[in-house]
Amino acid sequence: MTEIKNILVALDLSDIDNALIEYASFIADTLKVKKVYFVHNIKKYEISELFEEQLKDINLDEIIGDELNEKVEEKFKSSVEWEVLISEDPYSESLINYIVNKYEVQLALIGNKNKVKGTGVVSGKLLRLLKCNILSIPKNAKPVISNIWAGTDFSSASNKVFEVAESLQKSTAAKVKAVHVYNVPLQFSPYIPKEHLDTKIENHLKEKYEKFIKKVGYKGELTTEIIPGRDSGVAEKLRAKAAAAKVDLIIVGDKGRNTFSSLLVGSVTEELFNQDLEVPLWIVK
Repeated sequence: MTEIKNILVALDLSDIDNALIEYASFIADTLKVKKVYFVHNIKKYEISELFEEQLKDINLDEIIGDELNEKVEEKFKSSVEWEVLISEDPYSESLINYIVNKYEVQLALIGNKNKVKGTGVVSGKLLRLLKCNILSIPKNAKPVISNIWAGTDFSSASNKVFEVAESLQKSTAAKVKAVHVYNVPLQFSPYIPKEHLDTKIENHLKEKYEKFIKKVGYKGELTTEIIPGRDSGVAEKLRAKAAAAKVDLIIVGDKGRNTFSSLLVGSVTEELFNQDLEVPLWIVK
């Protein structure tokens, strides 16, 4: 796992900011990072025409900067160095990408706003734009990691998922489970009895898992679960199962490949990212 030295936290002055700041404090201590950058983008072009007269004598940058500094001072309990960055850019994704590159950020914390009203500061574009890891935090996420699910399709692309899981397990003593969701190819279904098909596929996937884990060389304790996803999409099945298992963190890769599963392919990762997940989602780049 690439050492995470610098973290970016995207804030937008909505209710989810408190959860992001508190989780950032927790993860900064857990990973022993060097610095955390709290970033807010003021989209003046959205309000200037309507309120130009009222705002002409107001320094928005200074007012918002002071407000965010006070909020971070209150909520960020870590002793790690931090800084609030305020900017004006028509495209928040481009701004975040610029800061990630300029300050050599390895992990970006963003809010899962699918159930929360926000400014839309972050979108699925970041999945394709950012070259750093992304950690999506829902509003009610608790700053604790004790039960991790690591998504895998047994390809070499998912090796990095287990590097992150192993590092977090060392730091938190969390339980880690390797999870694979498979879909039976529809063209086979009419010709092979369901019970035979499921058994054959699961036995095949268990063999692949054993070979994969041996090759990865995972050093911590690890369990596994293979989940049939025929009744719903891979992302939805993973979301529902994780919620039922009270998982604290889901880790997936940004891409991967497998005959029976698209768990780590970009489209499914983006679907997960855009769902109303009740747990944090870590996307490994």
